[in-house]
Amino acid sequence: MRVLRAFRWSILTVSLAASAALTLGGCMQTTGPVAYVQPRPDLDTMAYGSPYSAPHPVAVANSGGGAIDALTNSFASMSAPLPVAYGEPVMAAPIRYDTSYHLDAGDKLRVVVYGQEGLTNSYAIDAGGSITMPLIGAVPARGRTTAGLAGEIGARLRNGYIREPSVAVEIESYRPFFILGEVAAPGQYPYVPNMTVESAVAIAGGFSPRAKRDMVTVTHAEAGGAMRAVVPLGTPVSPGDTVFVGERWF
Repeated sequence: MRVLRAFRWSILTVSLAASAALTLGGCMQTTGPVAYVQPRPDLDTMAYGSPYSAPHPVAVANSGGGAIDALTNSFASMSAPLPVAYGEPVMAAPIRYDTSYHLDAGDKLRVVVYGQEGLTNSYAIDAGGSITMPLIGAVPARGRTTAGLAGEIGARLRNGYIREPSVAVEIESYRPFFILGEVAAPGQYPYVPNMTVESAVAIAGGFSPRAKRDMVTVTHAEAGGAMRAVVPLGTPVSPGDTVFVGERWF
């Protein structure tokens, strides 16, 4: 009797184990094929063009659906963006002053005497055409170039003051120009390097309604006297010039 009861208990245990195994097997699904996606290059590679060594492929499990296949094909068809090349910045050309320019009253100069801080300073040419410096007093500047004035200052300092002076003269600001006649705001204005008649008129507010634009007269003062001429709008204007815009009658 005990043997029969033990036999029945073992058969029941085996049946329960088999039933549990079948239940778990029904919940599991067979894993489908595995797709491998090649990773894209990183940002450093795209930006600097360094050689790219592909890492190990990344495995993506596919459960048999079509969504992962479509996503895989989409990533595989994408190409890395090309690196962007930037050109060198364009620098504006500096304004160059005319070294042959003749100085006159109203010009402001920067005189540098190397090693002599007491002499290095800014000097304005007075109405008499001279600048006044320590030690050497008044130095004629009218009609000279900056190089010629530097030579004159050096010669005077060498005469009993400094053994071998080194002098440089630069223009800090030019004397003003004048514009009269049929413009919006006639008067005196600071000179701007590379100025023309047209830019002078623009500084004065433009032509008036009665301006005769083809009749602009420029008066230029030289050491030997004044020169006057009717000129086109593109004519250069020098420091100290007087621009006159005529009036039309109809």
